[in-house]
Amino acid sequence: MSDRLPELLKAFDGSLPLSRARTIPSAWYFDPEIYALECEKVFGNTWQYVGRAELVRAPGTYLTVELAGQPILVVRDEQGTLRAFHNACRHRAAQVINEPCGHATKLRCRYHGWTYDLAGKLRGTPEFAGVEDFDHAEHGLPPMNVETWGPFVFVHQGTPTKKLAEYLAPFPRMTEGLGVGDLRYFDRREYVLECNWKVFVDNYQDGGYHVNTVHPGLAGALDYSQYRTELHEHNTVQISPIKQSDDPAVAKTRAGTHAYYWWIFPNLMINLYQGVMDTNWVMPLGTDRCRVIFDFYFTDIEGEEAKQFNDQSIAVAHQVQLEDWGVCEEVQRGLRCRSYDTGRFSVKREAGGYYFHQLLAQTLRE
Repeated sequence: MSDRLPELLKAFDGSLPLSRARTIPSAWYFDPEIYALECEKVFGNTWQYVGRAELVRAPGTYLTVELAGQPILVVRDEQGTLRAFHNACRHRAAQVINEPCGHATKLRCRYHGWTYDLAGKLRGTPEFAGVEDFDHAEHGLPPMNVETWGPFVFVHQGTPTKKLAEYLAPFPRMTEGLGVGDLRYFDRREYVLECNWKVFVDNYQDGGYHVNTVHPGLAGALDYSQYRTELHEHNTVQISPIKQSDDPAVAKTRAGTHAYYWWIFPNLMINLYQGVMDTNWVMPLGTDRCRVIFDFYFTDIEGEEAKQFNDQSIAVAHQVQLEDWGVCEEVQRGLRCRSYDTGRFSVKREAGGYYFHQLLAQTLRE
């Protein structure tokens, strides 16, 4: 740790009321030491969404993902227990599974052929006879915490202080009666943005402040005068009444009485409308690059009529993402401007953005 890092961390004061608060310093969006600390403490020591529960329902099914530089493997063993490990062989750290999802009867590193069972125990070490002080039992894949809620799988690489349900609260309770359990996965879209992952979260968390100026199509479906943000321990929710849009595609696919926009600290966002849900999962790829994965869920995914509706809904979401994409990359470039260091928050709109910065700073300083 350099002498500069403690000073950078001190530069943000999260104790101020929103009316006096400033954003985190611009350096937090491109400083390599801040980024390394985020990988360790934010992504490495919180509950992290890693994929869809339906991918690991049956014994032998697995999913893999790389999260802030850490390869993660989730697998359902033969007894039906869900397990998670770092996807790295204990011999030379090559991956023990190389596909994003699938079915396996064992975990086999393709480099030197070491094999593990689905519970992570080391079972095979070719041509390793004669190695002294080597205990197979001590060279299994170290387990990590894994839990599910609804359609989602989460892992925790550290020692969680709360079970997943507690961490997500009150999100599970608030979604009761909103039909989340009836939604089924339909499709995925991925985007790579030339911006820090926090820029994307900031954009999501601004309480709809940018909707009227950046998203004219979406703005027509939201009653902006009653748009509000609720803050909870590890998440926020933005709620807006739905109104009839002049855009036929938006009016058809953004229906119901309310739109709900949940954010789960630090990097998962969930948009929910009547019969429609999409998850926005942002993963850092460096100080000034991130990947955003959108998974789309619908009540009905069978038949041509459902497909047409779902494709239309995805097209609406894609347009919104394209609009955000340009703004986020523009902001990232502007954050390096010599005359910019911190900004202020709209008291009416940006409580969620300030709360994100408060939680982030708290986590980095722990």
